Amino acid sequence: MVTQDADVLVVGAGPAGSTLARHLADAGRNVLVLEKSSFPREKVCGDGLTPRAVHELDQLGLRTDESDGWIRNKGLRLLGGGVRMQVPWPEITDFPSYGLVATRSSFDQTLVQHARAGGATVAERTSVTGPVLDERTGHVVGVTARPVDEKGRKAGDERVYRAPVVVAADGVGGRLALSMGLAKRDDRPLGIAVRTYFTSPRHDDDWMEAWMELREGDSSTGPLLPGYGWVFGVGDGTSNVGLGVLDPGSGDIDYRDLLRRWMSSLPAEWRFSEEDQVGPIRGAALPMAFNRTPHYTRGLVLVGDCGGMVNPFNGEGIAYAMQSGRLAARAVDDALDAVDERARERALQSYPAAVRADLGGYYTLGRVFVSLIGHPEVMRIATRFGLPRPGLMKLVVKLLANLADPTSKDATDRVVVALKRLAPAS
Repeated sequence: MVTQDADVLVVGAGPAGSTLARHLADAGRNVLVLEKSSFPREKVCGDGLTPRAVHELDQLGLRTDESDGWIRNKGLRLLGGGVRMQVPWPEITDFPSYGLVATRSSFDQTLVQHARAGGATVAERTSVTGPVLDERTGHVVGVTARPVDEKGRKAGDERVYRAPVVVAADGVGGRLALSMGLAKRDDRPLGIAVRTYFTSPRHDDDWMEAWMELREGDSSTGPLLPGYGWVFGVGDGTSNVGLGVLDPGSGDIDYRDLLRRWMSSLPAEWRFSEEDQVGPIRGAALPMAFNRTPHYTRGLVLVGDCGGMVNPFNGEGIAYAMQSGRLAARAVDDALDAVDERARERALQSYPAAVRADLGGYYTLGRVFVSLIGHPEVMRIATRFGLPRPGLMKLVVKLLANLADPTSKDATDRVVVALKRLAPAS
């Protein structure tokens, strides 16, 4: 008889994995999360959370009081084409009207602690080395893993962990998915984010600031790049300063140097200088618009960055990682109650269907958006003629952040909702 270590194995304890683990633990499931690093850990991120992400935190039952260090923000401040405009987060049924800022180091640790508090087991410094397959069906029935030290070096013998359902939440690299033959899709966009921190008087800004003019080469005359720079006050004396750009795939752009040049053009009193820098410039890939599919196959569920859940409009990943974790948890919980293998498969297949229903049309629009802003002339026209129009920018913010209210009679909400419904699912 094969020993079962858990009802569900989750590979990776980032926002997607920890969210799924907590939801399933709340449902009474025995959840084991295997995480190769230890907490707190550093991750490349803007640290900004839109109301969509706050909504997912609410769904988890996780308190985000300001007294506990959560920094609230009112909306987006957009700068470009000589225009400076503040657009508040829209009022949406069942959504909060504020965003948050929290460093990924503290955010991920908070989610892991919340998963543990709900009853999930999290094994840190446990590196998954491959899937265990059922010889009869070819389905994943477990994983092999070994303990590692703080530098990722082998620190013990490999062992086998088994469960009826395995979830890949191991990030953009998707090593477990790759071992199952699920490579990333080349027909989906990929973004690049680089960021660092500065001790700065901008640390307590209660707006998330986005600069819409990033230029290749000379900072004033070079062609506009498809992306934006950000300045997010973290509230602890530092600001997170970074940029997100669509990857052209040529490898010609030095993004760290681009960030340095952009920061040098900002006001000196903000202190975005080398002597006030806290830590190095770090970079990461942003897998967008379902760049790895299917999201369920042969006993393996893909969530978060592993499934390419990043929003192609704005590079936001956390909200969609958590949403995918919540939707996957619902399907997995149903699967564990299934009376036979066929019913279990139907339940698990409901997860990719739910993700496509929620995000497929929106991500199709995002792919069109990406193809358009890849042309410098389109970026120039959009920045010069779009930003000065408050009504248009209200609609744009709702579209970029996926914050349209389907119950509203407001024209901007109705336009965005209609576009999402008419677009074919990715």
